[in-house]
Order: sequence, then C-alpha cells, then structure tokens
Amino acid sequence: MKVDFAKLDRAFNPKCVVVVGDKGQTNFMWLRGQSDFEGKLYSVQVDPNEIEGIKALGVENYTSLLDIPEPVDLVIVAVPRAVAPRILEDCIRKDAAAAHFFTSGFAETDTEEGIKLERLLTERAREANFHLVGPNCMGIFNPKAGIKQSVRQYSGIAGPVGFIAQSGTHAISFSDEAYRQGLDINKSVSFGNGVVLDSTDYLEYFGRDKGIKAIGMYLEGVKDGRRFLKALKEVAGRKPVVIWKGGRTEEGGRAIASHTGSLAVPMAVWDAAVRQCGALKVDRIEELIDTLKAILYLAPVYGNRVGIAGGSGGQSVAIADVFAEAGLKVPLLIQESYDELATFFSLIGGGYRNPIDTGNVNRLQMKRIMEILERDANIDNLVLLTSVGFRMPDQLERDIELMASIRKRTPKPVMVILGFSPPEAWQETRDIVQRFREGGIPTFFTLERGAGALKNTLDYYNQKNTANS
Repeated sequence: MKVDFAKLDRAFNPKCVVVVGDKGQTNFMWLRGQSDFEGKLYSVQVDPNEIEGIKALGVENYTSLLDIPEPVDLVIVAVPRAVAPRILEDCIRKDAAAAHFFTSGFAETDTEEGIKLERLLTERAREANFHLVGPNCMGIFNPKAGIKQSVRQYSGIAGPVGFIAQSGTHAISFSDEAYRQGLDINKSVSFGNGVVLDSTDYLEYFGRDKGIKAIGMYLEGVKDGRRFLKALKEVAGRKPVVIWKGGRTEEGGRAIASHTGSLAVPMAVWDAAVRQCGALKVDRIEELIDTLKAILYLAPVYGNRVGIAGGSGGQSVAIADVFAEAGLKVPLLIQESYDELATFFSLIGGGYRNPIDTGNVNRLQMKRIMEILERDANIDNLVLLTSVGFRMPDQLERDIELMASIRKRTPKPVMVILGFSPPEAWQETRDIVQRFREGGIPTFFTLERGAGALKNTLDYYNQKNTANS
C-alpha cells in the first residue's frame, strides 16, 4: 500500500474526530479522552442505552458514520471485533483520512476467528488504500491538538519528541514519565498489530515532520526488515532515533507472539543493524527518556572526561564509581585549578579532587567552583548535583541561574543530577526540571541515569562522526 502522508497529517492533526462504539461500561474512555480537542467531536452509537450518557458529555451522536455532516479526519473505533469489518467499510465510504482500531481479538489471539477477521480487515484496507492504525492499539497522541490515548495525558503543549510504540501501555507510560521529567511529546502513536501501517510508515512520517526533533521507538518486531532499515538509516541521518527493542530474551520473545503477533529477531543481528543505521539502542523506558533528553538538550558530547560538583564527602567514591562504570572518566584537574580552589575552599567537611565535595560551607562558592571546572583543560563535561526537597529554594534558584549562564557561554555539555524528589512533590519537581530545561540544561533523577545518558550521547556523536568520515 502507498502511504499518503497528507492523509496521515490530517489524522495526526485532525479537525474532525469521530468515536465509534464508546460505552458507559468503560466510562466513555475515548470520548472523555478527547475532551480537550478543540475541533469537532462526534459519536457513533446505535445502542439507545448508551446514547443518553453520550449526550450528557455534550457530544452529538449519530447512528451511522455516513451521517456525520462534514469530512472526517480520524475515526476511533471501539466496537466488538465481529463488527470491525463493517465499520471499516463505512470509514472507506466516508473517505475518512484514517481510522484507529482500538478493537482487539485478532491474530494476536492465535485463534482461527481472530486470524480470519484480521485478514479481512487487512485485505479490505489495502485494497482501498485506507490508512488503518492498529488494530489492538491505543492510537494517536497529539497534546497540542488535544488528541489523547488516555484521559490522564496532558494537552496544550507541543514538545520536540515523536514516539512510536507497538504497545499502548508503553506509549502512555512514556508520555506520562517523560512529561514529569521535562521531555514533552510532539506526536505519538501506538500501532499494535500494525496490519496496514507499520513502524516504518510512522518512522518515515515523523522523519518528515519539522516539529519533531528526535524520535523514540518501542518495537517488538518489524514486518519488512529491509524496508525498515533503509528508512531508519535515512531518518537517523537527519535526526536522532533511539530504539527500545522488546523481546531481548527467549521469554520476552514468547510474550511478543501473544501481544502483537510479531516475530522475534536475534538480538545480536538487531543491535548491529541498528548501530549501522546510525540509531541508538536502549534497554528500558527510563534509558529511552534519559537518552532522548540528553541528545536534545546537551551540547554535542565529544569527550568522556567529567567534572562533578555538589555532593558530600561520603558520596565521592560512589559518584566516581557510577560514572566510571558507565564508561566515562572522572579525572584529576589541572594544577592551576587546584591552586585556585586552594585560595578559598574549606576542607572541613569537603574535598576538591574530583568529584568536588562541597559540603555545606563551600556550597555558597558554587559559582567559582563550576567556573573553575568550566575552564579546566582535563574536563569535557560539567555535572552539578542538587536536589528538590533538601536544598533551600534560594539555593535552587542560584543553581538554575548559574548553570543557565554557563550553558550559554561554554561549548562543554552541562547537566544536572536532581536528587531527593518526594513522590508527592512531582509537580514541584516538574516545574524545577522545566526551569533548568528552559536554560538548556537536562536534569536526571539519579547518578546512574545521568551517567548512562551522557555515555549514550557520547556514543551517538561518535557514531555520527564515524558515519560522516
């Protein structure tokens, strides 16, 4: 099937959305999920027992998709699987730009009926060149447009990240967790079984989208490996692509078969192919978020030597171990730096070899300390340790201003480890993270996550330089 990117653009940026088959049993999850959508939202439901609940939401209901009085950009289908072919036929006759089939129970069930129904959907959609998202998926998330995969997702902003996932749970979890950490989505898609539009189609579409600066992916398998790798190499040559591959183990491979029906790929083959295409591979959702954040907001990373300040004496060994185990170096400073530190640094409760353990007294001298690290010829990357819930608010303000000013003038990558964030203070943490991000500073919640993200970003730029040489 030939993908019409203009139709995909209508589906991801719709003006008219229709939800087919939503029910009170699920608390009208799809209609309520689109409550922030500023375009026209309609319902299609034939059950009179459901229509009153739909009207109570303020949504106009019709008994047929064909009766909707305007062109339709996106149809969200939540009907039983036996009804799905009939709804697809209406979508084709209505000339909708695309339809997201939340409906499941197809080939992933490994039943004769499920396989037969999926084949019917696939063949009819391809015959009509109809853009079918799914089935067995959570569909499209565009926060700026107010189109959601879940009612709990945010809206009203457009970030720099495109996210492509076979798993609806991972798509929603990624959007939630990334948002808390200051990484906002531009567009996301959960495509489930991907019987018509597959990961390659979304990769090509996101690759063309100027609002998307970096792409994350969660994949369980690909249907046409040659085509996927060709698209990956082309897109990764223009913008960062980071891939989390499910099914790295035999047990994971078995789970994939029952989830989306994808075939497992030997991991050694997969890893080599991804690397040769210029993309990065990661192993879990936290690493995916951290790596995208680091690539987007750090200055280009070309060295592995790290200067670290802001911890306590007891932390210094652990801090150095974490960065070294990630494949980075925590070197001694040049003598000129030590000479300058000796003029003001109090050794009571602190030390300044590297990591620089400021203690409480020297914390007030953080500006001078970071400027010394910035100038030091043995240091490629700058890391500040601070916290939410432990540092005084005025200290955090000083840290934000200091790191933003350093970021403006130095070519060295600058990052913050933001520790001790109580779960109940997540909104406060999000605000602090956003303040740092506005100054061009990515933040990470643990030493391990920060070190791993920095090393992955160094690998990304090394791969990029090798490909261009």
